Amino acid sequence: MAEWVRVFALEEFPPGSQREVECGMGEPVALFNVAGKIYAISGLCPHEGGPLAEGYVEDGSVYCPWHAWRFSLEPSTEPPNELIRYYRTEIRDGALYVAAPA
Repeated sequence: MAEWVRVFALEEFPPGSQREVECGMGEPVALFNVAGKIYAISGLCPHEGGPLAEGYVEDGSVYCPWHAWRFSLEPSTEPPNELIRYYRTEIRDGALYVAAPA
């Protein structure tokens, strides 16, 4: 059973937002609100540790701001996506929750 961590109130994270959070996952988590859909992935690019939450989002992917490595926001095992974690998200009572990996 997944452990869910409350991150913040959803009203603090409108569509178009992206943010890095520390929520006890052992690494920073990059959050993205793309047209009302919330995505959560590893916060650091595996190439050289670039902050993915500061990356450019386009067509369902985020591009590392340091060297433009491209990562799908939807879970994928295609290279280089297999190098990052994907976290489940849930909205409950107006708050955003992220699931710790099993």
